[in-house]
Amino acid sequence: MKNKQFITLTCYVIFVFSFTVSAQQKTETRDARLWPFSQTSIWNMPIGSHANYVHAHLEPTTQAGITIDEDYIVMTPSAPPMDIYESDAGWDRNKNRCEKTGKLMYSLPIPQSFLVNKQTWDGETPNAGVAVLMPDGRTVRQNQPFAHCSNGDYATSFYQFPDQDIQGDGYYGAHGASGLSAIGGTLRIGELTPTSGAIRHALKINIWGAKNMYYDTETKGYRWPAISADGYAATGENAYGKKRTTPVVKECRVGALLAIPANIKISTLKLETKPGKVMAQAFQDYGAYIVDDTAWDVNALMAEWSPNGRFKDEFKSNWGIDFVTGTDTPWGRDMLKIFAILHVVDNNTAKSIGGGGKTRKPLAPPFN
Repeated sequence: MKNKQFITLTCYVIFVFSFTVSAQQKTETRDARLWPFSQTSIWNMPIGSHANYVHAHLEPTTQAGITIDEDYIVMTPSAPPMDIYESDAGWDRNKNRCEKTGKLMYSLPIPQSFLVNKQTWDGETPNAGVAVLMPDGRTVRQNQPFAHCSNGDYATSFYQFPDQDIQGDGYYGAHGASGLSAIGGTLRIGELTPTSGAIRHALKINIWGAKNMYYDTETKGYRWPAISADGYAATGENAYGKKRTTPVVKECRVGALLAIPANIKISTLKLETKPGKVMAQAFQDYGAYIVDDTAWDVNALMAEWSPNGRFKDEFKSNWGIDFVTGTDTPWGRDMLKIFAILHVVDNNTAKSIGGGGKTRKPLAPPFN
């Protein structure tokens, strides 16, 4: 009788344990505002076992080890509406983005305290794409280049893009060259911290087109999922490939998915920093899409600037190092090593996102 009771109790314990583990696995969910878009979106699909890798042969940068291109992400659908007026300043350094020069575009729920102006942004004319969650909690509205210069005043922008559903595919938006999303693939606040663990989505990068991107009259300098390239891609001082001394890799165009091949062990790279190791793993598991041209000899990662803060400030607070750094720092050297071994996933298509086959990581959990 004792043996029967023991066996019954043992089976019950195993069953409860198994059920609990299974329930925990099934109950993982995600907040679309922090981890947007569908499981099979380009921003969430891991690299597949059938990926066909072609070395991108990105030339080493000379002006910085890594820099940042900030996406303005505003997930405050209940905020009072802010009027957005047209400004034709664009990327002209002789014009003022703070001045409206045209009609009212629309009103968006953006906190007045979110100031984006010459005193707060990086560089002279940042790309400044903004993604705003509308009051319905689903619609993401995007425009570029966004500026909000004074608390209590209007904001300005120029280009508008089609609305996206935050729970849909979300491919497209306010990245000027590629036409790709200003929120998908962005490094978010709360990621790349000492306790955040692995990054679980694709990334976005900019590279110098004049040295590393290919153009011809057939491809027009871009590939799926991008829908365009820079207007100067064919001709001019910054034309794609113009400053390259060796042939540019044809597969390396705007929209290309770049990744560290599966056969490379991250440990062999001898990276010097923990964030460098986390980034390398993300490049191998999910890859990064080329969404824009840096237009100078540097590589850039896309990162969040929102009413909640700036990714670059959180990075400095957590690691004690500047995200934007030279080529002679441990973090800068790590990023140079990573970019040097990036390959184009040449069979990344609408029918085989990430190259197809068995994915390196599980798909994103459902929305909560």
